Formats: sequence, C-alpha cells, structure tokens
Amino acid sequence: MLQAIREKTSGWIATVILGFIALLLVPFGISQYQVQRNEDFAARVEAPPSWWQSAPSWWPASALWDHEDVTREEFRSQFERARQQLRAQQGEAFDAKEFESAENKRRILDQMVNLSVQKLAARSAGVTVSDAMVQKEVMGIPAFQVDGKFNYDRYRLALSSQIPPQTEKQFERLVREGLEQSLVNVAIDKSSFYTPAETDRLLQLMYETRDASVLLLPPPAADSAPVSDAEIKTWYDTHAAAYRAPETVSLEYVEVNAAELPVAAPDDAALRARFEQEKKQFVEQEQRLASHILIQVDEKADAATQKAAEAKAKQIYAQAKAPGADFAALARANSDDPGSKDSGGDLGWNAKGVMVPEFDKVMFALKPGEISEPVKTSFGWHIIQLREVKSAQQQDFEVVREQLLRTESEAARERAFNDVSGKLVDLVLKNPSSLGPAASELKLPVRTMGPAARNSNEGILATAAVKRQAFDETRIQDGTVSDPIEIGPNHSVLLRVTAHTPERAQPLAQVRDEVIAAVHADRTRKAAEQEADALLARLRGGEALAQVAASKNLPPPNVIPGVQRGMPVPDPAVSEAIFAAAVPAEGKATPGKTTLKGGNVVLFTVDRVKPGDIGAMPQGQRDRTRDQLARVAAEEELQALVLSLRKGMKVKIVEQNL
Repeated sequence: MLQAIREKTSGWIATVILGFIALLLVPFGISQYQVQRNEDFAARVEAPPSWWQSAPSWWPASALWDHEDVTREEFRSQFERARQQLRAQQGEAFDAKEFESAENKRRILDQMVNLSVQKLAARSAGVTVSDAMVQKEVMGIPAFQVDGKFNYDRYRLALSSQIPPQTEKQFERLVREGLEQSLVNVAIDKSSFYTPAETDRLLQLMYETRDASVLLLPPPAADSAPVSDAEIKTWYDTHAAAYRAPETVSLEYVEVNAAELPVAAPDDAALRARFEQEKKQFVEQEQRLASHILIQVDEKADAATQKAAEAKAKQIYAQAKAPGADFAALARANSDDPGSKDSGGDLGWNAKGVMVPEFDKVMFALKPGEISEPVKTSFGWHIIQLREVKSAQQQDFEVVREQLLRTESEAARERAFNDVSGKLVDLVLKNPSSLGPAASELKLPVRTMGPAARNSNEGILATAAVKRQAFDETRIQDGTVSDPIEIGPNHSVLLRVTAHTPERAQPLAQVRDEVIAAVHADRTRKAAEQEADALLARLRGGEALAQVAASKNLPPPNVIPGVQRGMPVPDPAVSEAIFAAAVPAEGKATPGKTTLKGGNVVLFTVDRVKPGDIGAMPQGQRDRTRDQLARVAAEEELQALVLSLRKGMKVKIVEQNL
C-alpha cells in the first residue's frame, strides 16, 4: 500500500499540487499559528500594501500587509500617564474605580489605535523623518537644556525620571513617531481654510439679533382623575429604572480632628523659649516715609509722547529742587497719581519690596530730605522725596506674644494629632475588623451613619476619598477598617462598612403612591402640551399672539427686542427655541413653543430678524475668527481622514491584554 502511494505522488502533477498546498501553508498556516500564540499586543492595526491599496480583507495580511502594534507595555504606559494627568486635574475627586473601567480603557486604546492608523498611512504615503530632524527636535526641548543649550546629562536624567523610565532609543522613537504624525497634521492644518464669504456669513449668524414676543401659559389644573390598576402596572413596567432603590451603606467611623483634641495651653516659659529660638523672625523691617510726583505715560506710547513725559518730569524735578520749593504743592498741581495727589504725593510708610523694583531701589538709596531725579517705571516717571526713615527694630516678646501663642498651640495640636492617629492605626492593625476597642482605649467616640446612598454628600461623605472607601468592594466584602482618610489639614477619619444593600428593584406595592403621582403629573403635562399645541395652531393660522392671549384672559405677551444668541431672556430654553425658529417672511411672524424645566409651556413669535453688522467689526476680529474656524475645520478634517483610513484597515483588539 505504501509503495502505491509513493508511485501516485511522484509525478509532476502531484508535485504541483503539493507545492500549491505548501504556498498556502506559508501565509495561512505557520504564520497564523505563530500569531495566535504570540499576541502580546493590546491592539494590532493592519493596512494593505502600498502597491495594492484596494487589497480585499481576506488577503493574507500576515504575509503582505503592513501592520502597527500597540503593545501591552505601550498601552499600560499611556494608561498610567492618563491616570496621573486626571488625578492631578481632579485631586480628591479622582475616582480610581471609574478610571479602571473597561469603557475608559477602550477609549484610551482607541486614541492609540487612531495614532497607529496615522503612522501606517504616513508610511504608505512615503512620509519619512530623518535622524537629523529627530536630533534637532530633541535638542530643542527646554527640559533638556542648561543655559539655553542642550545638555546630555540633563537629557539622561530627565528620561530616567520618567514613570516608567525611558531609554534614549524609546524616547527618540516617540519623537520620530510624533514628527511623522505632525507632518500630516500640519499639512492638513495648512490646507484647511475658510473663505471671507463663509466667515462673514457665520459672523452674521453669530451676532444676529431677533425681536420676539413671549407668552408664558399658566399651568393647567392638576389631574385628579382616578388611576386604574392597569395604568399603574403599565407605568411601573415601562419606567422600572425610575423605581430602583440605590445602593446604600451603613458606616461606623472614628474621626480624628486636631481642633477637637484636648491640648494644654502653652505657658509663658514655652512661649519665651520659642521666642528666643525664632527671634530673627520678629524683627520689624526698616520702613521709609516718602512722597512722589507721577508723570504718567503708557509704555507703548510713541517716542514723542515718551520724550515729552520725560521732559515734563525733569522740569518738575528742577522746580522741586529749587530753594524753598513746596514738594506737596507741586504734587497736588502736577501728579497723575489719583491715590496720592490730593495728599501732596504722600505714600505713607513702606517696607522694602512693597513698591515696584525701580522705585524701591531709588527710594532706599535716598537720605531723609533728599529728592531723586526722575525714575522710570511701568507707570511713568516719578520724582521721589524721602521724608523720614524708621530703622529695623527687634520686636519685644509682649508685642508678639499672641502670635507665638497661636503658633505654639497649632504645633501642640499637630503633635497631638500625629500621636493619636499613630496610636489609633496601631490598635486597629491588631483588630482590623472592629473600631470599638481602639476607639475606646483612646477615648474617641465611634460615630455611625446610614444607610447612605452613593449620591449622598452629607457629613463625611462630602469628601470624595471617604465616599470611595465607603463604597469600595474590599471594604464591603470583608468589613475591615480603612486606612486613615484625610478630610483636611490634621483631620482624618477611619471607617468600616457595617451593612451594605445593593441597588435593587422596589416592588410595585412599595412605590405605588409614587407611580400614581407620576401618572397624574404625566396627564397634567400632556394636557398642557395639548392646550399649547391648539394655541400654536391658531398662531400658525394667522392670529396674533396678543389675540390668543386676550382670548384666554391672559396678560399681553412680553415684547423683547434685540434678543442675542445665548442671552437667557427670559430663559435659556426660550432663547434657544427663538433662534431655532425659521426666519419670518416679510410682514409675518414665525410662531413656536418650548417647555421650561418646571413644566410651564411658553408660546412665542419671532417678529423680526436682524443679521449681525459685520461692517462694524474690526478687520482683525474677522481675521481671527476666520483663523479659528480654519483650525476647527482642520481638526474635523483630520478626524474624518482617520475614520476614512481606518475603514480600509483591520483592527484587532486583544481584550485580555488591556
């Protein structure tokens, strides 16, 4: 039998068949076998070869298609960077559990996939970044420079300080990829534009004003008709989500607050000892009593204006230096400083650093009775007269006693807080499933609260970090005491979850009254809408809003001329509806209606529309608007390009690697 098989497979036809099978196994067999066992990436983006952009999706991607991977390490690094940025932005409000959600991971990965799509597209289009471009970009980063020049030691130190640390090759690869991406982005940004006509049309719409008449309809009588059991059941079934009881926890907690801890008041001996230790801090600085005359001139004024101000200052200086001159009178007559002019230029007593540096330097160089030459600052030209000097003096203990008492008391409370907190943690670690024994030994009260829902902000739950611990899965499952949670300076809390009730559906019998109230409210709302629709139909039929109001014995409508976009007049919802209405035909009005948050319905008519007057706008403002619109358009075009490119590529996500 084996001999027969050998004979039948030794001809040229068999050789061709076996060769064809082998070719198929190369891309589909071995390669796919390896890929399936080496999926160490979070996502892989595959693009058809540049010489066959329309290659079908069933084409052997692993053999001929180009690909770009988002590795697990790259994803985790980006995920951690995003975590740090969000934590820095939100502070105590940062929710680690929500950040770790699958949805957030996919959102961050999707951004990285889009970057990979751009890399593949740039590579396919022949976009390349030379080593010289990468080197120039790296050397131009300020964080790697010392005295304005690239410093290799600073470069290595900065990379090693990253979380996680980066090698030079890793960082330079990121720079290269960023440049590849930016080349495409810059090209799109420069190619995107808004024409002057488009800009003018948008500005006319943005600054358009509308004259409107507004009529607030009174609420209809509350519905009081009986509600049948069938209606109750139907409403409950179709609005089941509204009748779910929220997740709740009951807590016991111990609060340690330095402000509430008993601390003995420091005696005079302790205060005097602190005074001697910190004596240098209680020195009253040298102060100077001065007057000035200000000749005000804008820093951006032209040279002629600047020169005229300087000449005037020199003239007044000459007058002030003349024998018998009255500096105060000169200040009242010539100074441009409204704060000191009427008091003869008097600036009062000032320590060093109060005035602007140029003024300060000259004032502290003068001797009592001297007048300075004109001094230039950002305010203009000053002529300064120093009248008196008060030398630096060591303050007496009695003068600073109250300040020392506050400082020493705060320090004592901080020491007490640290002592009690440390002991409390040590005791809890010995018995982590209860707060009572530790609190009892330290004579601290054990407080309780709850059941409290996740959206509660009462008491300690007003602190986001406390709420996270209260609803933490570990705290709920094992009932152990949390670590100290900081509420404020020298103020912390330790808590334990004593009971937990998950979110659940409430039976109809329990919420029957709420359901009946909701049905009545819905009937009332529908009645109001029906009445408003009937009146709106009359407006569309040609009746004026004032006629409709009179027929219902309502006050005349409120006429509001010149309503602008975004103006909350009489309410943001009404303003939005007014600008959503069609432009009225000549001699007619466009009717409309909207419903306020409280349920009241508002009828209105748009009586006149006036386009924005772009002719009155400075050309610079119009140009800036056009540039902003072009940038927005470029961002939209880039997003559209990425989406379009992505449709022609294959994206594989490995969920277990996220």
